[in-house]
Amino acid sequence: MSTVITARRFVSLVKFEHTVFALPFAFVGAILSVAEVPAAAALGWVTLAMVGARSLAMALNRLIDAEIDARNPRTATRELPSGLLSRVQVTVFCVASLAVFLVAVWQLDPIVHPLWPIPVALFVLYPYTKRFTWLCHLVLGLATGLAPLGAWLAVSGRVDVAPFMLWAAVALWIGGFDIIYATTDVDFDRREGLYSIPVRFGIGPALMVTRVCHLLAVALLIAVGVHLGLGPLYYLGLAIVAALLGYENAIVRPDDLSRVNVAFFTLNGVISIVFLAGVLADVLV
Repeated sequence: MSTVITARRFVSLVKFEHTVFALPFAFVGAILSVAEVPAAAALGWVTLAMVGARSLAMALNRLIDAEIDARNPRTATRELPSGLLSRVQVTVFCVASLAVFLVAVWQLDPIVHPLWPIPVALFVLYPYTKRFTWLCHLVLGLATGLAPLGAWLAVSGRVDVAPFMLWAAVALWIGGFDIIYATTDVDFDRREGLYSIPVRFGIGPALMVTRVCHLLAVALLIAVGVHLGLGPLYYLGLAIVAALLGYENAIVRPDDLSRVNVAFFTLNGVISIVFLAGVLADVLV
């Protein structure tokens, strides 16, 4: 098997293109922590830490869920269930991703050095939560939401309430759209005895929970702006984000789930980039 083909399979395994969901929020945390664009070296190490962490999280998810994925028609073609990659290969990839993450963390502020087990523990915990609680979406959100909090601490070494509000906002945003995505597997999850908010409460109420999560996320981002004394360009970016979230929720309805992928994959990538653009514009102008 050629190295290029194997590399492509690993890129597909971790859905590398979806790094756009969390990486911009890590940059937001880094920028707001010093009220300017940090040094290139700091941003580089933050980026490497994010890539290592996210690759580890996704690979662990695929490894832990391989048997469940094999029984789900939607996921049966993934690399592990289909045999395109072996469990040994993915385990080695997890070790390598963890190494990349740790090397990057140790180049950043010492305040984050002893904190690395926290995200790793959440990465391991999350795939199991669907087996025993419908709060699994929140655990995913809390894990992903660590991006801005970790970057804030890693760049500035300074503790403040703002990064914790960013953590909560991203957790609600990610958790909310994970609820939307879970609507596509309701029947399978019920058969398998798996837990999710759509399974527990039904698709209609679950989508209402998403809307509440996204409203709270926007409220928290407003609070971040007020706390840090940010300017109008920040709020302009946030207004666009709020409008996109509104549209995301509007196009997915209990009687029409045909646009779930648009909401999940396309709009969420745009939302994170727009928010980063608003923060950048605010500190640069």
